[in-house]
Amino acid sequence: MTDRPLNVGGFTPFTATDYPGQLAAVVFVQGCAWRCGYCHNPHLQQRPVASPLDWRDIVTTLERRRGLLDAVVFSGGEPTTDPALPDAMRQVRALGFKVGLHTACIYPERLAAVLPLADWVGFDVKAPFEDYHIVTRVPGSGAAAHACVQAILASGVDYECRTTVHPDLLPPDALLRMADELRALGVARYVIQQFRPQGCADAGLRLATGVAYPAEETLDGVRARFPAFLLRRA
Repeated sequence: MTDRPLNVGGFTPFTATDYPGQLAAVVFVQGCAWRCGYCHNPHLQQRPVASPLDWRDIVTTLERRRGLLDAVVFSGGEPTTDPALPDAMRQVRALGFKVGLHTACIYPERLAAVLPLADWVGFDVKAPFEDYHIVTRVPGSGAAAHACVQAILASGVDYECRTTVHPDLLPPDALLRMADELRALGVARYVIQQFRPQGCADAGLRLATGVAYPAEETLDGVRARFPAFLLRRA
């Protein structure tokens, strides 16, 4: 329990893509400890003292949308950064909505604490765990991600495991190595998301040719490792 409301940096009142099979609203929570070059929400990385949006106003909006939406997704930033997240998830559930969670797998203990409050989790795995710092620019980040993936799979919650791929950050051999690691952990549902230059803050990555990556041969290798596989094109 915290006296401070959720620190919200953005709100999408309707989406059909952020929680598979559900019509949802998305709450973007401020704050992320990692600095991934391909991040499309760099404005959410910092945590301002005052919340840009008032969580109470969002709750009022959600109350009016009961019967029109199936779910509310907490995204970011990294939502588990905020100590008010568990209370916010409970509020949403009390309104009758399903609860979705997007996570970059940064804080294993915080994530484990909120998994019982989630109906579905979309989690990012960015690289082979020993190479995580190449993407996140934070030493030791792979160990935290590994622990988070284990917690999600052990919880039994419905999930989507996904990776945004760019050839400069995740070449084919690393992508296949990561797929092997995920399969060994027990990941059964996996999505590759092609890099989109629109909105990316890193000029070098924007200029590189990431849209047509990976090649079909590499995709076939990844696809063969998982019972359920999806390519989300740019």
